[in-house]
Amino acid sequence: MSSETIMHIPFECGVTWVKVTRPDVPRAGAYPLIVLHGGPGFCHNYVDNLAELADRTGRAVVLYDQYGCGNSTKRPDAPVGFWTPELFVREFFNLLDAFQTRFPGEFETYHLLGQSWGGMLGSEIAVTQPVGLVSLSLCNTLASMERWITAANTLLAELPGDVRDALARHEADGTYGDPEYVWATKVYDTLHVHRMAVEPKEYVDSEAAIAVDPTVYNTMNGPNEFHVIGTLKDWTIEDRISLIQASTLVLAGEFDEATPLCWQPFVDKISDVRSVVMEGCSHCSHLEKPEEFFRIVGRFLAAHDDPATGTCR
Repeated sequence: MSSETIMHIPFECGVTWVKVTRPDVPRAGAYPLIVLHGGPGFCHNYVDNLAELADRTGRAVVLYDQYGCGNSTKRPDAPVGFWTPELFVREFFNLLDAFQTRFPGEFETYHLLGQSWGGMLGSEIAVTQPVGLVSLSLCNTLASMERWITAANTLLAELPGDVRDALARHEADGTYGDPEYVWATKVYDTLHVHRMAVEPKEYVDSEAAIAVDPTVYNTMNGPNEFHVIGTLKDWTIEDRISLIQASTLVLAGEFDEATPLCWQPFVDKISDVRSVVMEGCSHCSHLEKPEEFFRIVGRFLAAHDDPATGTCR
């Protein structure tokens, strides 16, 4: 069985909560994987099952709650301008520096996986061409918010009329907490966020964490997945994608709210890239079909480990 190490790494007059999961049987040459969760502000819970990649692939897997959410320091009093992609890029490199002290030599070479906003953050990290980044997995993510909003509007137009009317009416009034609006957003979620009969506990736990302190999510994104009115509404990395040198996997779901429009620029502009669309899945592909997800990601990681490693179990 795998083992876990919990760390609290100082950052911005607070701490970043980190969990390092190590396999029972490590594989020689299997570089560690660092996972970036979505949101922003959604915390690690809904991607916690990715820690299973430790035993499945014989490598250390790092999950952490980004600053401002989950088990990390919260800053509900911080000004709007505090919450920027640059803040979270600095937090990531702060973690790497701490790992070099705590685990000398182990994180000199590493894989990076980002889901949704985590993919946006992962691309922001990758364009800096960091030494040691050997592969990048961009899961259910986007190259610009303009593309995301366009895709969302297309998907919203396909919803039943009563759902569209409820969304439009409450967005106009700003009554995002109204039960009717919450119901309408759930209809969208069950089609394009997690196509599961019962909402996954991991996802529910992350939603609960946002309810405790929605500062980061509401400030940077907005009230939900598709009504983007936060500070990220003009974000794009399209003009910098070609700077990404790491081998890249682009993964999405067939019914993903991150439609091909959102992620195609990564495929077009990264020199060493492959893309996979998981049939029957939406935005949380790793929860909907975990075995298939683990197999795809595990093989990609193994292909970019030290040649001494074998294939994913």
